[in-house]
Amino acid sequence: MTQAVLSIDLEALVANWRALDRCSGTSTRTAAVVKANGYGLGAARVAQALSQAGAREFFVAQAEEGADLRAALGPEARIFVLGGHMSGDARLIGEAGLIPMLNSAEQIARQMAALPDAPFGVQLDSGMNRLGLEADDWAKAAPALLAKSPALIMSHLACADEPAHEMNARQLAEFTRMTQGLDVPRSLAATGGTLLGPGYHFDMTRPGIGLYGGRPFTEARHVATLSLPVIQTRIVQPGEPVGYGNTWHAERVTKIATISAGYADGIHRVLSNLPHLYAGETPCPLRGRVSMDLLTVDVTDLAEVPETLDLIGPHQGVDALADLAGTIGYEILTGLGPRYARHYRESLG
Repeated sequence: MTQAVLSIDLEALVANWRALDRCSGTSTRTAAVVKANGYGLGAARVAQALSQAGAREFFVAQAEEGADLRAALGPEARIFVLGGHMSGDARLIGEAGLIPMLNSAEQIARQMAALPDAPFGVQLDSGMNRLGLEADDWAKAAPALLAKSPALIMSHLACADEPAHEMNARQLAEFTRMTQGLDVPRSLAATGGTLLGPGYHFDMTRPGIGLYGGRPFTEARHVATLSLPVIQTRIVQPGEPVGYGNTWHAERVTKIATISAGYADGIHRVLSNLPHLYAGETPCPLRGRVSMDLLTVDVTDLAEVPETLDLIGPHQGVDALADLAGTIGYEILTGLGPRYARHYRESLG
């Protein structure tokens, strides 16, 4: 094997969506967030598997992502664009039948000028101060927008991965206040909000990271496995260094395997000397710095060096790797580079 392989278990992905769908309850629709190329795993294949399982509504970040997704899913899926209607997006939104989540007065004006009869949604700022109409702007815009029957009104929770955080209740109260009595579908909960309980579910939940096996959905099934090919091995004597900067020195006669992957592939340099790679059940420590295209791994204790070692897998998921890097699983997943061959497990029965 000459190419690193990112294996995606679509059966596990679908199981995670179904579990979050059950958590959402029977009166709430469960969408799927597939932005950033399906969190790095391949938006088209991920969305097709979820569509087959029953998902009918999908969220992307940009109109370009939405147009690609439309080509993969066909005409029936509803595809929402979280970034809204940006300058120059009208043709893509119209031709692909996308639903922009309008975030500002400027986006509202752009949508109404270019696509006055096309579907749209509205995003409200309930306290995160990132995207969406603030309360005063919503009060001014609401009469005209509501007359056109928005497809969805949504907001986004800032601290849903911390269930006890007071911000969750504050945003829930504000979103409820801003939308009370409206005859329009509403959505507040992504993965974390879905897990907070029925009070946060409204008419639609829209899980993202939980589909792909990440926190805060701790019961999620493992989805991604990253297998990296061994290029060569060498014997390093006690006291000899390995890698740039001589950051690791052998304390015994050590067999080092050089692996084809590095920070150009989304394996952060800050992980130097920190994680293990796995040969089946056996952990093999990363020795020395992560370089652009290569890793060096201690395989001394293996009876036989395999063709590949796993950096991400059942024994070390994306969140465990993120903890070592001082980041979050989202960044690990979405940073997985284009040089990986993406292989999909197809059995979805």
